[in-house]
Parts: sequence; structure tokens; C-alpha cells
Amino acid sequence: MTAFVSLFGEQLVSGTESVKTAEVLDGKVVGIYFSAHWCPPCRGFTPKLAEWYTKSLQAKGMEVVFVSSDKTEEAFNEYFAEMPWKALPFVDRERKAALSKKFKVDGIPSFVILDQDGSTITKDGRSAVSEDPTGEEFPWKPKPFHELIGESFIGQNKAPLDKSAIDGKVLGLYFSAHWCPPCRGFTPKLAEWYKSVKETLPEFEIVFASSDRDQSSFDDYFAEMPWIALPYEDRKRKETLSNLCGVSGIPSFVIIDKDGSIITTNGRGIPEMDPEGKQFPWYPKPVKNLAYDTDGINDTPSFVVLMDGADKETQDAVQAAVEPIAKEYQQKAKASGEDEFLFFTADAEAADIASRIRSLIKAEESPSNSITTVLLDLGDQGGYYIPDNLDVKSEASIREYLAKYTAKSLERQQA
Repeated sequence: MTAFVSLFGEQLVSGTESVKTAEVLDGKVVGIYFSAHWCPPCRGFTPKLAEWYTKSLQAKGMEVVFVSSDKTEEAFNEYFAEMPWKALPFVDRERKAALSKKFKVDGIPSFVILDQDGSTITKDGRSAVSEDPTGEEFPWKPKPFHELIGESFIGQNKAPLDKSAIDGKVLGLYFSAHWCPPCRGFTPKLAEWYKSVKETLPEFEIVFASSDRDQSSFDDYFAEMPWIALPYEDRKRKETLSNLCGVSGIPSFVIIDKDGSIITTNGRGIPEMDPEGKQFPWYPKPVKNLAYDTDGINDTPSFVVLMDGADKETQDAVQAAVEPIAKEYQQKAKASGEDEFLFFTADAEAADIASRIRSLIKAEESPSNSITTVLLDLGDQGGYYIPDNLDVKSEASIREYLAKYTAKSLERQQA
């Protein structure tokens, strides 16, 4: 079974006819177009995409598959009649939901571009085709980080720096701005931490990527910082890096490995989690502590153990059972590029978030030395699964529980 048949099923719709997925998508770069007729931005984007597809992109080897969020099949048929490409059959609502979940679609229109082997090129295909409608840079594969980061930087007192300032270093890209109150609260803490660890971490550097509104604001804000920065006037470089790192809000602290790969896009908790820098370069832990890292919990199935009221012996036993399983899934994710499960625990430091999760799943507050376990699938419209007879201190019991989830044999509840 090809990757595209696995994604879309054996049949697609072309006009009013059914066509074989493998035949129409073989050797193509595929754009998955999540859209709906009732959505005004979609109705604005669809005719543009159709024009670009017909004039240039189809001839370059692109095919588009419409995945509908229309409310009725009649609305789907009316909308699809305006489109020159293929579509997922409207009746396959389960596959539509699975595609939305897989690609973490949280709004429409959304245009996800896949390579010929089914791997993801970009989830922001809308920007890619809008900026290059004739496909001069088709299929819009991201350039290497070391090319995007550029050659010039500025240091203290506006001293010009070249690429030697970052060569061979793990980087922290700090997306921030003076006008942003949370940024102004975080920057002094980050600066204090940076100064305390820099001497023992010569292979680490922070690069400020500013979202300030003018040069003067940038100058004032950067004067408070002890690291280096992208030149303010190079707005395109900052935007390109922001897109590469998936920055959707500031402050954002992204850790980049020496080879240019992203270690984590959720580095804000690192100074508090590792005040002495002993865990450098901060590769994601297989089991995340919710006090410092909640990345992915909203859109990836997450095995969560709330043990904020448990004693250390109990916590250690749980950690020992969960850790080897979490490591296996982490290795699978590295190979596939996609997380099947994430694993989180909450100790006393995470008591507040543990309480919020208990409220979400309608569980009682945990008495002393008790544990609450839940599998959150919030990306599935707030779904979650409360285990029966799970021994969270048993690796075998946890594996059995996850297998039941995969087999869809657990009772789903909804927040």
C-alpha cells in the first residue's frame, strides 16, 4: 500500500467520477486542501489556488486533494464543482477527521504539502503557494537552517559579528519584543540564567530575533540583553526563521542543535528546569514533567500520570515503569517524524496543572499518596480515556492499556 492510499483510501473523486488514488497521485507532490464552502477565507483562497494550479502547478507535478469541512454532501458537491483537482469522498468523515488530526489542522483554509513519498514538506502550504504562485521554488522544501540563519549578526554595543559567532554552537533563538508584557517579564530571567551558565557552556549562544515595531524599540530592548541578535532591518530573515520554528506567539525560545535540527520549540521552561545548565543541550525527555513542559499535550495522544500527592517511592516506581515505554515511542517518532504517544507526569511542582487536568476529566482531587492516570486525546475534540484496572507501576500493564487505545477498544469520554 502506497503512502497516499494509506492516507486517502483506495478511491478519490475527480469531477463526478471515482478514480484510483494510486494512479492519480503516483509520482506527484500532493497538496491537501482543508476547506469548506461556508468559510469566507476559503471562498477567497480557492479561486486563487485553482488559477495557480491550472496555470502552473499541475504542470510542475502537483496534485491537490480537497478534504471537505462542509456540513452536507450537497454543499460539498456545489463547492467541489468549482475545483479542478481531486477530493476525498465526502462520506468518508472518519478519514477526514483522521487527516485533520494527523496534520494538526486547527483552522481553515489549510494547505498541507506532501512529497512524493508522503512525507510532509510544509504544513503552511498556503503561504508557500501565495508567495510563489508560479512554482519557481516548487515543491517548496525548506532550506537548511545553516543557510537561513544568515551570515551577519550584532553583538554588544552594536558590534558587527560574522558567522563565527555561532559556528559549532547549540543556539537558542529568542523570539521576543519590547511591546509584549510576557516578554518583558521573561527576558530578565533568561538573561540572568544565560549569564550564570555561559561560562560553563561555551558551545551555547542565544540569538535574539526581534518582533519590535521599529529600530528604536529594538535598540532599547536589545541593550538589556547579554547575547547576540539578528540585525533588526533584516525582517525577511526573522520571518523565515519564525516560520521554520512554527512560532505562533511570543516570547518563544527555540533550541537548535549544532547540525541545524530543532531540539525543542518549547524552551521557555529550561531556565527554571535546569538552572545550572547541567542538562545541556536539553534534548526532550521521554517522560516530560508538566511543571516545565506541556508541549504537544493539546494535539497528540498523551499518557498522563498525576502523582503530585504521591511519595517519592511511588513516584520512582511509576517513572521506572513508564520510562522504557516512553523511550521506545520517542525513538519511533525520530524515525517516522511523528509522535504516536507522548508521556507526562505531574509531581508536586506541577500541582496546579494537575488540578486543572483533574477538573477537565471530572476526577476528584487526589488524596495523599494516590495517583490519577488518564490518556488525553484533546486533539480529538477533547477526547480522553480513564483506565480501569491499570497498574501504572507495571510496564506490562501500561503497554496493554496503550494497545487497547490503538485498537480503539477503550471507552471514549469528552471534556
